[in-house]
Amino acid sequence: MIGRISKTTAALVVFVISVFPVYWMVLTAFKPTKDIQGATPTFFPASVTFDHFGTAIAAKGFFSFWRNSLLVAGGAVLLALLVALLAAFAVARLRWKGRRAFVLMVFVAQMTPWEALLIPIYVIARDTGMLDTLWMLTLVYFMMTLPFTIVTLRGFLAAIPVDLEEAAQVDGCSRGQAFRRVVFPLLAPGLLATSLFGFITAWNEFAFANVLIIKDQDDRTLPVWLSSFNNTFGTDWGATMAASTLFMLPVLLIFVVLQGRVTTGIVGGAVKG
Repeated sequence: MIGRISKTTAALVVFVISVFPVYWMVLTAFKPTKDIQGATPTFFPASVTFDHFGTAIAAKGFFSFWRNSLLVAGGAVLLALLVALLAAFAVARLRWKGRRAFVLMVFVAQMTPWEALLIPIYVIARDTGMLDTLWMLTLVYFMMTLPFTIVTLRGFLAAIPVDLEEAAQVDGCSRGQAFRRVVFPLLAPGLLATSLFGFITAWNEFAFANVLIIKDQDDRTLPVWLSSFNNTFGTDWGATMAASTLFMLPVLLIFVVLQGRVTTGIVGGAVKG
């Protein structure tokens, strides 16, 4: 009994610590400016205002930067899924020389801190004329999400019995048809899980977007745009928090809608294979 209470208390403490910054962000977004700048913090709003959301939406380039983030994040995820699905199939289903070395390299790439590659990637983008382009940013995010996508889909593919494909081939399907009609539908949770986490990675990334998009400010993404909420007297915290809340909503809504399948995909890709 005591052990259960201790675990519940510890879980509650971790939950509060994790959720409080999000709560404070949303709370500040709805607070009037005088309450935000007050000397005494208030944890429950005495009054609510939507003015900060109006300021954020009316800011120059809001919808352009929103579109840019959707383009680079969505493009990176689609590319990663296409390439990772083929790579995961080759690793999980085929036997070829160098397969173990390839898997090891994928794990190494996943563990590499991408910040260490910021300068080399900047030099490559500059020398190839791809600086200040959304294509370069999309390719960078594609490279960042690809290792995780391969690892997760490999584990999920390994958990699907090969007998299912062989039975489909006996019934007259080619190998490609067997994969498309039998295996691919079973991969839905894994595809959703990897898509969501890849999208979150690309959606939230700041460093590369800030470095690779310099001259053409219209190609900035939302994380970079969020840092621009300044006025004559400093940062407009109300508008910044309102913009951050809007920035969080797409991923939150997707996760809430797909929560069950995403959880299944995470477990399947993490512990199997």
